[in-house]
Formats: sequence, structure tokens, C-alpha cells
Amino acid sequence: MDTQRHRIDRLLIANRGEIAVRVARTAARLGIDTVGVYSEPDRNALHVDSVDVAVALGWPEVGSTPAESYLRGDAVIRAALDTGADAIHPGYGFLAENAAFAQAVIDAGLIWVGPTPEQITLLGDKVAAKRAAVEAGVPTTGMIEVTDGSVADHEAVTYPALVKAAAGGGGRGMRVVRSADELDGAVEAASREALSAFGDGTVFIEPYLERGRHVEVQVMGDAHGNVVHLGERECSIQRRNQKVVEESPSAGISADVRATLCDGAIALARHVGYQGAGTVEFMVSDAGDDSGATITFLEVNTRLQVEHPVTEAVTGLDLVELQLRAAAGEELPITQEDVTFDGHAIEVRVVAEDPAAGWLPSTGRIGHFEIGDHVRVDTGVRAGSEISADYDSLVAKVITHGPDRTSAARSMARALRSARITGIRTNTESLVAIMGEADFLAANTPTAYLDEHPEVLTPPGPDGEDRVALLIGAALALEHRNRSTAAALGFAPSGWRNLRTQGQRRTFASGDGDAGTTDQVEYVLDGDTATVRLGAWPEPDDDGVLGADDRRVATVRLVERSGRAGEIRQVIEIDGRRQVVHAVVDERVPHAGDPAGRTTVHTSSATGSRTWHLQPEFVLHDAEEAGSGPVSPLPGTVIAVHVATGDAVADGQVLMVVEAMKMEHKITASGDATVGEVRFAVGDRVDTGDLLVELEHHD
Repeated sequence: MDTQRHRIDRLLIANRGEIAVRVARTAARLGIDTVGVYSEPDRNALHVDSVDVAVALGWPEVGSTPAESYLRGDAVIRAALDTGADAIHPGYGFLAENAAFAQAVIDAGLIWVGPTPEQITLLGDKVAAKRAAVEAGVPTTGMIEVTDGSVADHEAVTYPALVKAAAGGGGRGMRVVRSADELDGAVEAASREALSAFGDGTVFIEPYLERGRHVEVQVMGDAHGNVVHLGERECSIQRRNQKVVEESPSAGISADVRATLCDGAIALARHVGYQGAGTVEFMVSDAGDDSGATITFLEVNTRLQVEHPVTEAVTGLDLVELQLRAAAGEELPITQEDVTFDGHAIEVRVVAEDPAAGWLPSTGRIGHFEIGDHVRVDTGVRAGSEISADYDSLVAKVITHGPDRTSAARSMARALRSARITGIRTNTESLVAIMGEADFLAANTPTAYLDEHPEVLTPPGPDGEDRVALLIGAALALEHRNRSTAAALGFAPSGWRNLRTQGQRRTFASGDGDAGTTDQVEYVLDGDTATVRLGAWPEPDDDGVLGADDRRVATVRLVERSGRAGEIRQVIEIDGRRQVVHAVVDERVPHAGDPAGRTTVHTSSATGSRTWHLQPEFVLHDAEEAGSGPVSPLPGTVIAVHVATGDAVADGQVLMVVEAMKMEHKITASGDATVGEVRFAVGDRVDTGDLLVELEHHD
């Protein structure tokens, strides 16, 4: 064991996004110079501006995809040597759990910030890690190994079962199987995904706990044989086996279960002589009482976890600092007795995905980016950042800390209600709904939570007078923007003053655009006061006689307005009720059925937020469709094609698989049909709205 101390003066961060920014922050605090790396799409990314020196990977042929950039270990090491770096911090993902890369870093005379290559190899193989856990006396269940992509003994599999990649993490290469006829297909899909993500398609099968809790223990070790645990985190609320909400401590386990988990994690870490930061993950069955819980070891992540900030919040420790000190050969500055826990912390992952559409990724340029005060926000984006299909969908991590779980949840809900992220769709409204949902507040959160609570995926948002305030705020913000940018009215006074004598009409669609609720607004401005009519406009009958006007009439007064034309803070008084409404106007936002995009207004207040899509006054329809068949719901890469020209396909049959943001999306047939043309092949890039397979539907 190498116990020699090594000084780190310059650190290369071999990653991107929020973790690169996070590591750079601690390094700067410790007086360590930082070097960053970037791909072509990340040339103007936030993490590039967060380091002292940034190097384009592969110069002059700067790569665009992960394989051409961040996964280029040779280019990363060359960047470190060329810039005089002493050490490399891999962050998480990419090369963080690549033993060959870790060894190459050491062979190049650089300090590797992480466990030894031997430990990465051992624990990165989930099959070998299970064997080590058994040797260390850690609670676990049996497994069935899969050889050459096939299951030798189908009779040995009990259901429900979990097919799981032997390498990697992050939920990639994982499938839940509930019946024998699903098994072979799940093994094939999981193996393909694992091969694409980790370069290793090996999978295995283990029992699946239907209502289990995903609980993990943070460990930290050094080269002197010292190991401590920093408590546990619960990460049970997941979509597609990827975490959405994380918290520390777990509110759903007993003290005895907690002790068993932490003792098991320490035992395994000592058994392998673990160095650096690592996470030992478990599943705990939801038995309904403390005494009957089943505990099974899952895996070890030999790196820093995405959710590490909640551990930092409750312990007051900087995990990146501990990593750097351990890598430099120092002893851990703390013993187990020094580790104390204060209050409760919650982290949510704000992702560029639409929960109501099956967590469909959303790509595009961020127009406005702001998340509430008094909370920790770890992010790698800012206004103007591009969310592409090349990387994962994480936009930001929001972390709150309070004396108890309820206060942390309330702080989180308030911060997310006031968040303003435009240009892309995110899951912020769903996260707000989760923070206030009864089972969540009661800590009844098994891994099946989102399946059992579909209502949080499509929350209604603010209603009643709160919704009215957001609607009026949207209409008047748009009016202000239009007047501010209109050359013909540039001479007119600012504010609400309007030279028009007729009411101005606007139609907005909320929710998912045209599929959502349509609201009609008519307003007449007079100084700082407006008369606003809300509701459907009276329509003439066949004889041209207008029907009754049943619209609500509101008197609205602008108390205060500040900000630029496209980002406005308005204090609005509606029938004597005053409220602050923030509004962000985005032009030409891509919209379903309208590839050219349309104007949207994102509004928020202390009660919540809502995005309004300005509807066109006239809708033009093409004379005939260019083709019939499924279109790509997002930009991505074709990774599988299951049909050919002339094939007969059935309703719901999978035609093609498109990968974007590290997730697979199955393209299926809607109705029985014959394939007329397959327009893309494996490896082709596709854009939103591209016709993928032309179908001739049967009458």
C-alpha cells in the first residue's frame, strides 16, 4: 500500500457539467489550480468558464460525441501532461469507473483521485462485487449469471426478476421482468444498452423487490487503512431506474436497519482495503414493520455519487476535499466518532424531460435560467446553454436542508415553484407535486412510488385566482414586450399606456400546447389600469346575432414593473388582490405540430408556475401529408431497426429504436400496416419530426 504523500498543485477535471463545476469550486477553495476539458458542443459551456485553463479534447479534431471526447482517455491524459497537472479527478460517469484509465493515469506519473485500479476492477464487476460482499458478511441475495447472452436455466429464475448489467451504473442496462416470456427480450435489450454505455454487454439476473427501498451508504477510505461511513441516503423515487429524488437520512428505515446497512458497508470497504469515496448500495424490502425487513446488497459505485450534496448538507463535510486529501496520501482528518448528523436534506434532479409524455427528453436552448433563493443549486448550465441529445438530461440539482424532513420538503417546493427555466421542458412541476404528496410526506416511498402515483406526473398546477393571475401576467407581459420592440410605437411612454381604442385579444394554450386547456383573454388598457375579460368570446349564431357574454370581467392595476422586455417582474392587483408575477417571453419555441416554433410566456409566482403558448390567429393546413408513419419525438441516433420494406406490421409493434440522452425510445406502429420505406439506418442521426418509417395502413 502506497502511503507516501503527494502534493496536488494543479488538478485536471476529466468531466463536464455540474460535477466539473462542483469539483472546481472545492479545488479553488483549497488553492489548487484547475484544468478543464471540453468537446465541441461544450465549447461555451459553464464548466469551461469555471476552471483556470480549458483544453479542447482531440485538438485540432475536437470531438462532438462522448466517444470522441470525454471517453478519450489518451486525450485526457495528454491534456493533463501538456498543462502541467499533477492529478486527475474523473467526477462521475464517463471514465470515473474505468480501471484501465485509472491505471493509465498512474502510469503517466499522475495522481488518480479515486480508488485503486484493482478496487475499481473488483467492485465494478457486479458479479465479483456480490462475491466479495458474501465474503465480508454483507446481507445479499443470490444471482443467476448469463453466459453469451442466453439464460442457461430458465427454471431457476423467480419472478419478478431484475436483469442487470455487470458493469457501469446509473440505471443503464437494467430491466424488470415479470414473466418468463419477457426474459429473453429483456436480456437482449439490457445487454445491448450495457454494451453501448459501458463497452461490456455482460448481464446477470437477481430477484426483484417489488416494493423495496433503494438505500445507499457513503464510505470514505484512505491509503492508511482508515474507513468511515457518512450515513445513508435514500434514492427510491426513480424513473427508468434513474434517481429523481434523494435524501439523507432515510426516513423509511429503522435504527436497526440503518446500523446493519452502515456496518455492512464498512465491513465490505475494509475487506477490500477501499480508498477514496465510494457508495455501497442496498435494497431494503418494504415489509410494513421494522422487524421483517429484508436487506440485500446491490453494488458498489467506486466514485462520487450524483447525490453526494445531501450527505454534505447533513454532515457539514466537503466530500471532494476528502477525496483530494486521500488521493494526496493524507490520512482522513476524521474518525467515525467525529462524524455527526444534523437535520434532513433533500436533493431533486431537474431534468430536461417531460414526465407527462413518458419522460420524453427535451432538447433546445435555455432561454432563462433561475432557481429560488436560499437553496443550493449545482448546475452546469446557464441562460443560453444548449441541451443536446449527446449527453444526459440533467439540468440542475437542487438541495435543501432543514431541521427536519418536512421543513426541507417545504423549502424545496417553494424554490421549485419560483423556478424559471425556459426554452426546454423540465420536471419541476412534478417535483413540486411530489414534495406535497401525502405518501411522500409520510415517507412511504418505495421504488414503485412513481408507478403508484401517476398524478404527480401531470399535476394541474395553480388554479383559481392563482391561475388567473398567471394568465393575466402572461398577456400583459407579452403586451409590454411587443410595445418595447415595436419601432412604430417606440416614442410612446413605457408601461401600460396604450393608444388603441379596441380591446386586444390573445388566445393561449397551457399544458401541452394544443392538447392542453385553451384560454382567451381580452384587455383594454387605460393608463396603469386595465379592464380584462376572461373566457370564451361571444360567437354569432347562424343569423349573425351574438350570444350572451358570460366572460368574467376583472379590474387590473399595474402596481410595479421592472426588468427587460423579455424578463419581467410585475406586481399586479386583480380586483383588489395583489400578487407578484414573473414572466419570461421566449420567441419561436419548438412546439408539437409547429416545427417553426411559437411564442411562449413562462409565468411564475409564489404559488406555482405555468407556461402559456400563444396560439396563432389563423391556422393553415397542408393540402396533403408528406408521408404517413411514426416520426421522431426528439433528436437522437438510430440504434436498432426491426423492419424492412414490404414487411407487414401490427399495431404496437416496435419498428425502430432511437437513443437520446442515454435513454432508448421505442418507435412503434399505430395500427396494422405494410412498411413502404425505412428512411433511416442504424447509426443515422434524426431530428424532431423526421418521418422514420413510411407505412401504408390497412383499411
